[in-house]
Amino acid sequence: MGHPVDVEIDLDRDVFLRTLVRELATSLESVIGLEEASGYISVVGQAVGTQIDEMYLKALGVERLSPEQVAAALVDLKRRIKGDFYVIEQDEEKIVLGNRACPFAEKVLGRESMCMMTSNVFGTIAARNLGYASVELQQTIARGDAGCRVVVHLVPGAEVGLGREYFADVDALPPHPGSGSVPA
Repeated sequence: MGHPVDVEIDLDRDVFLRTLVRELATSLESVIGLEEASGYISVVGQAVGTQIDEMYLKALGVERLSPEQVAAALVDLKRRIKGDFYVIEQDEEKIVLGNRACPFAEKVLGRESMCMMTSNVFGTIAARNLGYASVELQQTIARGDAGCRVVVHLVPGAEVGLGREYFADVDALPPHPGSGSVPA
């Protein structure tokens, strides 16, 4: 008879936590449906996004991230948690990101509600610093795509119906360094 310590099983803190999140998403989706489960996970994602944003602001010693810093922070935070996001394109109206590896790895397959973590973390960070964001998940590994394509729209417009909107209190936003006012 073998001893549990002597057997090879794929279990460590990372696998355990990813499994835990997947099972929570599975339970929510099966009890209340995908849309409501996504809503619950969105609340968590917003709180996590706020905390991560505060980490970057403190580490960089700024009151507000520039659009370029927002894009870099989104890529960096995912890198730190074993995602593989990269900027496809960026302009004044949007940041388009690709991704080759989900931080949840195989645990995300078939669990689209888990993508709300990405949507809300990205949307919260962008909106807190730039005033507004609408996050469109065009492709996701969870849905079976080879990778993810996420568009963070930075100005309200026709694309609003395609993504989730995130807002900040523009009056409370400090101006970007070097600018005299907050853009409208």
